[in-house]
Amino acid sequence: EWNRKLTEISEYTQEEMMGKPLLETFIHEGCRDEVGKVLSDALAGVETQNYELPFYTKSGDRHDILFNATARRSASGDITGVVGVGEDITKLRRIVKDNEKAAADLTRLIENANAPIFGIGTTGLITVWNKKAAQISGYPKEVAMGRHLVKQIIHRSHKKDVQGMLDQVLSGKEVENFELA
Repeated sequence: EWNRKLTEISEYTQEEMMGKPLLETFIHEGCRDEVGKVLSDALAGVETQNYELPFYTKSGDRHDILFNATARRSASGDITGVVGVGEDITKLRRIVKDNEKAAADLTRLIENANAPIFGIGTTGLITVWNKKAAQISGYPKEVAMGRHLVKQIIHRSHKKDVQGMLDQVLSGKEVENFELA
């Protein structure tokens, strides 16, 4: 069967597709053996779920399809073909890729900032420690990460003030320009 969504994604009408080979028409040469195995498995009664299928349109654009293949059976239980159900995850892939790029950019920005930047979890353990924090504190990132900021890094003369500030931040209050002399 060739439904409206397949027509929309593939740019082929149902009439254009009837009788055309699925693998050779839509699947990139390098993926045909693997996709062929998924279809052969379905014809043998072995279901495949959440297979990521590279799918090519009439104009040559690639779509990523999350695909499930199962045997199509007659009323008597004989296998008569394959039923494939898919979801186009192309846009989702782009969003994930863009978010990963943005996260990498932010990580580089934090790491190379000309100001000390650190992060802690709710238990006070250091989760972020940039180059400037290492330079100013004398604690290399490898040493600081996972340590308790107040108990193990902050000088005893500042522990109370720093812990008070962190308690405010961890309770949801913003603290700006906290200064350690």
